[in-house]
Amino acid sequence: MQHIKRWITALILIPMLLWVLIKGNLLLFAVLVSLVALFAIREYLRIIFENDGKSISNTIKIISYTVSMTLIISACLGSLEILFLIFAMNLMALSIFVLSRFADNHGIFDIISKQVLGVVYIPVSLSLLIFIKEFDGGTFWIIWLLIVTFANDTGAFYSGTFLGKNALAPNISPNKTIEGSLGGMAASIITGFIFCQCFFNDLSLSFLTIPASFLLSIAGQIGDLFESAMKRASKIKDSGRILPGHGGILDRIDGLLFAIPVLYVYLVFVL
Repeated sequence: MQHIKRWITALILIPMLLWVLIKGNLLLFAVLVSLVALFAIREYLRIIFENDGKSISNTIKIISYTVSMTLIISACLGSLEILFLIFAMNLMALSIFVLSRFADNHGIFDIISKQVLGVVYIPVSLSLLIFIKEFDGGTFWIIWLLIVTFANDTGAFYSGTFLGKNALAPNISPNKTIEGSLGGMAASIITGFIFCQCFFNDLSLSFLTIPASFLLSIAGQIGDLFESAMKRASKIKDSGRILPGHGGILDRIDGLLFAIPVLYVYLVFVL
């Protein structure tokens, strides 16, 4: 039943996402990514502060939500300098928060470090999607990225289910296996090659994407394990319940968050 829910949710969301990517303008895409960032940072704050025994400050929430949206929307201006400026403003706002709360809470710097990690982890990574969309063929590269990431997850899941024997990271995610990891890599490479050829009809480019697909698979699996480690530390199963069969937004994009910077660097410095 859980797998049926996963596929139904995917079949509903994928056409909507493709429509925004292909038919929508850059601003509409940025709004969609901003909403994803908002839900993801909300889930992240809940996960990372779960063990503190008290709710996270509303000030930290407001700063995090505002910075997340601003980072994504400002990426539409096409300047990395603006992103660095907003990130610096985030640190300034946090500094003011520290000065106002330090006398009452000497552990305030632990809170700040967790917030900064969340901003780098989620909205900074997602903002690179805006830059990728502006590249030549950027829309197809984003679709290609999503396909490769999905193939990695699906290949790892089914390879691990039917062939898995050796645990990959038993202390973090006991169900993940080395066989599943290898299956995910194989699925990513094959799918990446096929769809690159379909999208760009360039055989040499398709061969160049083989190492990219391999790196994206590794990055996606690291991202998946990273979120699993956070959830295990907080003793929770899912980051949320917004996506039936998948859990929360962060559960769905955990691997993608690590894969996006890899594709961006590959497109800028290799292709």
